[in-house]
Amino acid sequence: METVSYTLLKKRAKESVEPKKRIAVIGDCATQQLSTAIRGESIRRGFPLAVLDADYDQMEAQLLDPNSEVYSFQPDYILLFASYEKLKKRFYDTVLSERAAFAAREMERFCSLWRAIASNSKAKILMFDFPESEDAVFGNYALRTPNSLGFQVRKLNMLFSEAIAADYPNVYPVALSHIQTALGNAAFFEDRTWYLAKMAVCTDALPAVAARLLDTITALAGQVKKCVVVDLDNTLWGGIIGDDGIDGIQLGELGDGPAFAALQRWLLELKRRGILLAVCSKNNDDTAREAFEKHPEMILRLDDIAMFVANWENKAHNIRNIQKTLNIGMDSLVFLDDNPFERNLVREMLPEVTVPELPEDPAAVPAYLTSLHLFEAVNFSEEDAARTAQYQAEASRTAAQAAFGSYEDYLKALEMKAEILPFDSFHYPRIAQLTQRSNQFNLRTVRYSESDITDIANDPAYMTRYMTLTDKYGEHGLISVVICKKQDADTLFIDTWLMSCRVLRRGVEECLFDAIVKMTADAGFRYLAAEYLPTAKNKMVANFYETMGMTPLENGKYILECKKYQNHTHSITII
Repeated sequence: METVSYTLLKKRAKESVEPKKRIAVIGDCATQQLSTAIRGESIRRGFPLAVLDADYDQMEAQLLDPNSEVYSFQPDYILLFASYEKLKKRFYDTVLSERAAFAAREMERFCSLWRAIASNSKAKILMFDFPESEDAVFGNYALRTPNSLGFQVRKLNMLFSEAIAADYPNVYPVALSHIQTALGNAAFFEDRTWYLAKMAVCTDALPAVAARLLDTITALAGQVKKCVVVDLDNTLWGGIIGDDGIDGIQLGELGDGPAFAALQRWLLELKRRGILLAVCSKNNDDTAREAFEKHPEMILRLDDIAMFVANWENKAHNIRNIQKTLNIGMDSLVFLDDNPFERNLVREMLPEVTVPELPEDPAAVPAYLTSLHLFEAVNFSEEDAARTAQYQAEASRTAAQAAFGSYEDYLKALEMKAEILPFDSFHYPRIAQLTQRSNQFNLRTVRYSESDITDIANDPAYMTRYMTLTDKYGEHGLISVVICKKQDADTLFIDTWLMSCRVLRRGVEECLFDAIVKMTADAGFRYLAAEYLPTAKNKMVANFYETMGMTPLENGKYILECKKYQNHTHSITII
């Protein structure tokens, strides 16, 4: 793991780089150094931020005033830093009879600030949770009595999590408490620094804080890891299955088996969260699969693997094949292999792939991988858990295609059925997730939070559609999103059009475009307008609107007169 110092971040922060987004930092403690660290880390990651460091201890004054400096800055993100030390002071100033309700009162204060931000800005809200620090007033009994600071801080953190999970989807937590645990309190906080400068985090700890914050911000911008490609021998289990046999590999309680089992459990949790797992092993295919099928202490099974590649080709070639088959970006892959030669080969030939430098000791691997924070999530939907099955079904479709004389015959045989409906509350999390994760088939690449999607769905100025797809092999789930905005009395504008790349070239885009044109005409609009905004990743749709029948104008703009439109031919039944 790369070690980054505050001195380095301070130097990087001075670089003149055009910002991609804007963040306002406001707290009840000194935030100048934190703001510098955030700016430096954002530049280091290639996602430069313009940073406003708001005045000290002015949270209410800034956030309740619609004309404040914070709102005039027009930030994309607002970071709130309510420090533990100020929290402790407010608790000590509370009379004993009211301390049991302290956490609830604090939570209402923060909720009121979040509501104020939502009323005055479209910014996404980021907020640190509260680290714990023993005050030694009650000792261990602090965990039992509501009159203790420790009890109330733990309760406040729980109320914080419950509130943002239930009612505030536009608030994204950053776990300051995890950083304190990882570094140790002595490295995280220094009393003298607080008393003299009101800094709630040590200078040396600021790079870690900035890094965790940027994890969330870049995930909101769609920079996420989607797949772990894992080696087998001495990576997923101890030993070489081709030499040692299924009975000789280390799993369960044998040798280093508990460490390999811990790694497998972690990977299984990633899979349940929606991260794809793929195998890339130099092995005979039947030998490599044997452990998954027959070893009683294997935690991962073949059903957990979206793509299984075991042969004697070089691993860079196989990873290219995995990336192409899964149809995801190369920079969304993480490759795990115990062999330094294989790691270096992939780094050299596929520099976009993330290749952690795994420790030699298998017991150190799980903790090392969790410390890298590679799999930041900003949302979760039920469809995430089904993602592996969807990609396995796609492999069955690919195999079946070879049996047909023509591609058109194959599409007809798939028996595809689609639903095209306005946004509904059940699908808000998945719709928001798609806007944040989709990069390739995304015409304007606008990112929306779940609260943004809620607002859009309830705003009469917008017309929305999502599309789900099923076929005889299984469900694809929600695969496309369209957001249209009324531009004037005659024109409806396509603000967002995105689609999962795994359903390309099946008539999905034609079917949905037909439906959008019909929706436009039925609503009384004469024209449908659109725009393509190029990015480094969406070149595949540069000519999409033109191929759909729209007339190109200047600067990536398109127009269509609805009455002159002719529907496309496809093999999808709308239900």
